[in-house]
Amino acid sequence: MMDIEVEHQLPVEKISATLAQNDRGEFRRVFLELHFYDQARLLIQLDEQQRGKVYRYLSAKELGDMFDELEVNEGNAIAYLKEMNPHQGAMVLSEMYTDNTVDMLSDATSSDLATYLNLLPSGEKNEVRKLLNYEDKTAGALMTTEYVAVSIDDSVGTAMQVIRRLARDAEIIYYVYVQDDAENLIGVVTLRELLSNDKRAMVREIMNPNVYSVFVDDDQADVAQTVREYNFLAMPVVNRAGHLLGIITVDDIIDVIDEESTEDYSGLAGVNVDDLEESPIMAAVHRLPWLITLLILGMSTATLINHFEGLVSEASILAVFISLITGTAGNAGTQSLAVAVRKISVENDRKMIQLIRNEVITGLLIGVVTAIVITVIVGIWKNNFVLGAVIGISMVAAIIVANLAGSLIPILMDKIGVDPAVASGPFISTLSDLTSVMIYFSIARIFLNYLI
Repeated sequence: MMDIEVEHQLPVEKISATLAQNDRGEFRRVFLELHFYDQARLLIQLDEQQRGKVYRYLSAKELGDMFDELEVNEGNAIAYLKEMNPHQGAMVLSEMYTDNTVDMLSDATSSDLATYLNLLPSGEKNEVRKLLNYEDKTAGALMTTEYVAVSIDDSVGTAMQVIRRLARDAEIIYYVYVQDDAENLIGVVTLRELLSNDKRAMVREIMNPNVYSVFVDDDQADVAQTVREYNFLAMPVVNRAGHLLGIITVDDIIDVIDEESTEDYSGLAGVNVDDLEESPIMAAVHRLPWLITLLILGMSTATLINHFEGLVSEASILAVFISLITGTAGNAGTQSLAVAVRKISVENDRKMIQLIRNEVITGLLIGVVTAIVITVIVGIWKNNFVLGAVIGISMVAAIIVANLAGSLIPILMDKIGVDPAVASGPFISTLSDLTSVMIYFSIARIFLNYLI
């Protein structure tokens, strides 16, 4: 493991030295030995003056290969592109895969976007403009138009000629898509199948007509789930008429999965964990709405405790264990919520019912075990096993309700079109506090005579 880490250390000092010495040859030798991903990582560690030399020492094709990875590494990749003159920047964009070009230009100002589009070759400009028009977080926004497609009437030999012609620009050539005369997607054939068949064989004879595809307006999370379930390297994108528009490759799907996971985590906490450079003022502005909402909801818990003020005054020992019960139930509800949010993204409706049942049973089991433990501890500590039993019974009921809410609420939110990861987390915590206090004091009232 240590050898791997050392092997992937970036030669920042060596590259900096070659740039300082204006040694173009040595720079190219060292830099071009790196993987494109490592080139991108190294670039962002250099200062602007050093990067200027990098742009002069590399060709547009070499810069394009690196910028394909830079877009993944650095959300503000357009800023690095603007360090070049517009003509060189447009040449680099032209060498990048179309989907990465679109991702980069989507962060550009309207003025910069117009400049780069005007400098791109007409055909590529039209493709980029078309892709920029698709709604964000949809299949259309993810797809690339650089794929290999052949006609159903082609022979294997003709199909291989098409692959050779398009291979340099295509993002993936393992899947070769088959179209009819109207350019509708009707099948798929793999490169392996083409290579293993006689060149005189017809594509229609060896293709698989049962091709999976997604619609151009499908949500990116649904697309990612489909690719993950079927282990595809790429997914064709069609319009409602079945016309092949582009493909989404697995590297973009990995980015989507990472993005969705980050959003889910952010939602559970009510914050944006992705923006590491957010200023304290903006962080406060983004977090305050959630906190103020929860503050208002939390007043209901305070009001409820005030409602039981008489009970607490008669048995003041009850107040000691409020936070214990609410905290334990809240933790259980959050665990259930995390499971539910994950399941919602990968399971069907039938399994959602099973999820709710499992979480309730899990809550019962956890509640019983914690109830036994807390009953014994409180009984010995306070020499009052009735008090321990009250807390234990309350714990069982509160955890079951918290688990039920943690699994049911995100499912209901998903049904009404609200992102469960964004809306559920803080809400579950507050709701758990409210129900736990109500359960605790209601049970305590029943056993009041044994507590005073």
